[in-house]
Amino acid sequence: MRRALLRSTAFVRAARRAVRKDPQVARAVQTTLERLEEDAFHPLLRTHKLKGKLEGSWACSAGFDLRIVFSFASGEGSEAILLEAIGAHEEVY
Repeated sequence: MRRALLRSTAFVRAARRAVRKDPQVARAVQTTLERLEEDAFHPLLRTHKLKGKLEGSWACSAGFDLRIVFSFASGEGSEAILLEAIGAHEEVY
């Protein structure tokens, strides 16, 4: 099921910061977002539920130590994915 990706301002800022720090991250993020849009539970994404203060959100892998935190949302009659944060494991959790 294809879902629309909605980018929060926090996600956009963090993505820009990650790409500035390492320009090669851009390709990995783009590939991950395309997979996420097509199938949020694609095996390569290693999607998992979060607990604690991030309960209700999900995370997927966008590289060795890069994670994308998101939640499922609905709007205008279709499902969407709200991208909340991106960063290294210790930055987003």
